[in-house]
Amino acid sequence: MRINSEISSQEGEDKEEGKTMSVSIQQQQKMVVVGYALTSKKRKSFLQPKLEALARNKGILFVAIDLKKPLLDQGPFDVVLHKLLGKDWCEVIEDYQQKNPEVTVLDPPDAIQHLSNRQSMLQDVADLNLADCHGKVCVPRQMVVNKDPSSIPREVSKAGLKLPLVAKPLVVDGTAKSHELFLAYDEFSLSELEPPMVLQEFVNHGGVLFKVYIVGETIKVVRRFSLPNVSNCELAKVAGVFRFPRVSSAAASADDANLDPSVGELPPRPLLERLARELRCRLGLRLFNIDMIREHGTRDRFYVIDINYFPGYGKMPDYEHIFTDFLLSLVQSKYKRRSAT
Repeated sequence: MRINSEISSQEGEDKEEGKTMSVSIQQQQKMVVVGYALTSKKRKSFLQPKLEALARNKGILFVAIDLKKPLLDQGPFDVVLHKLLGKDWCEVIEDYQQKNPEVTVLDPPDAIQHLSNRQSMLQDVADLNLADCHGKVCVPRQMVVNKDPSSIPREVSKAGLKLPLVAKPLVVDGTAKSHELFLAYDEFSLSELEPPMVLQEFVNHGGVLFKVYIVGETIKVVRRFSLPNVSNCELAKVAGVFRFPRVSSAAASADDANLDPSVGELPPRPLLERLARELRCRLGLRLFNIDMIREHGTRDRFYVIDINYFPGYGKMPDYEHIFTDFLLSLVQSKYKRRSAT
């Protein structure tokens, strides 16, 4: 695939036609070319007509990467946007990045891989010290269960985790199953779970979750309905493990709901900006989102419960404007660096 194909003029060709072709080539050369490698599901949700139309108007061209051909033979690209799994693809991207350092790859495969394991994804948050940022950011106490479901009750008791517990698959692989979660009310029911899983202490949060989208340096926050609070009375009466296929999906938007201010008030902007900046640096990523909750009964105590790479931006308000501005800023920054050297 060649984006800037060679166009030769034929003998006797009309001068005006040649002039038109020359202008066309110049316009094409000015385009910001974004090669993308996405699953069919991600392509459908992300590359919506409104995004592609706005991108064309701003001089951005999205070009599908042909996975059947060597990536090095395709392009030239200004940006490579990808969300594919597998060791082979990671090696392809790493090789391409090494041989084309001037191309911006979103994002490095090794950094993405860090978020595929729920045991490690929250460690960078746990290591943060966001003092004087209008709030405190924590992670829930958690443990990993790799095998032997019958040992889970004993291991939970040994670790001192308090019920109820949220159970999530250990590996995040982009499938719907990896985003399922379970709420366990008693220790004995924990043996019904299928490891490998992460068990997190459930934090009452008023049934509202804050989905914080990060696109480069831009932050966009939306409210989503989440699991309701669990009272001590309910915990004493209810037993078992309950499955929740997809919590905080776009269909569960709470932005227009009449929420109690103590529940629906967004996290302080300075806190979000500092958190996003620190995680961009520590994770080495520019495209991700953070799932945050506010501990019920507090105003400034927040928990990060999940981090996702290249989330469903198509569900984010004004995503087409935010994303196209981001892509243009990447190219402009690259040109500025070249001019400075």
